[in-house]
Order: sequence, then C-alpha cells, then structure tokens
Amino acid sequence: MDLKEVSERSAAIRAAYHALEREYHGSEWSVEEDALAFLTDAGLVGRLTMSHEGRWPSDEEGKLPSKIGECVWWLSVLADRTGLDFADCVQQFLADTEQTLK
Repeated sequence: MDLKEVSERSAAIRAAYHALEREYHGSEWSVEEDALAFLTDAGLVGRLTMSHEGRWPSDEEGKLPSKIGECVWWLSVLADRTGLDFADCVQQFLADTEQTLK
C-alpha cells in the first residue's frame, strides 16, 4: 500500500469518527485532542514492545501490530488536519536523514 492510499483511507476513517464524536459529544475532536490520542497510542506501542521483548508482563502482546498501524493512521490524520501532505512529510524526513547520514 502506498502512502497516498494510507492518507485517503485514514481520512475516510477519521470522517466516520468525527460523525460519532458529533453524535455523542456534540462536537468533533480538535487537532490538539487528536495529537493527544496519538501520544497515548504511541505510549502503548512502547508498553506493548516491552511486553514483546519480555520486559513487561502483559497478555495484550498480540495488539502490537494493530497499535503500530493505529499510530501510522494518527500521523496521517494529523498531517492532513494541519494542511500537510503525509507522503511529502515522510519523503522529506527520509531525504533529510539520508543526507545527514552521508
């Protein structure tokens, strides 16, 4: 799957969540709330990774792949909501880092 498809599918899923937020809370989450949700999930990736490596007891180790995917989804959503192209963000980071490491 390419990053453009990731962005398109992520936007559609986020729109569905926005509809649920309006239904249950009367308003959509702000960009800041989305960022906090991403940080929460990123922290869970850390904990699940510790479990995967045998450094933290957990019966939820099988959730690691899904939680990593969810973090990618959140990053795509955050890029979109801040007016950035997700694929361009990834491309620029990779190019800058490759150049730095030469």
